[in-house]
Amino acid sequence: MSVNKFSYKPNGTCSRLFEFECEDNIIKDVQITGGCDGNLKGICSIIKGKTVEEVISAFNGITCGNKNTSCPDQIAKCLAEQFR
Repeated sequence: MSVNKFSYKPNGTCSRLFEFECEDNIIKDVQITGGCDGNLKGICSIIKGKTVEEVISAFNGITCGNKNTSCPDQIAKCLAEQFR
């Protein structure tokens, strides 16, 4: 069993910090500081128990308003960097 805890500072979003705990490429816990509270609680709830690959595939490229990124897109980028 491989447990991996890490944090990530997103760019171009209202959120300020992502904190992940993954076990064997499965997301076990995620905490997000800043951003839209209800939406981010929903995102955290949805991705718990999913594989890293599932989350990257689902979230990559999502934008927010006129921004070229979003919290989900930054989550995908974070996970892609961490699990290369």
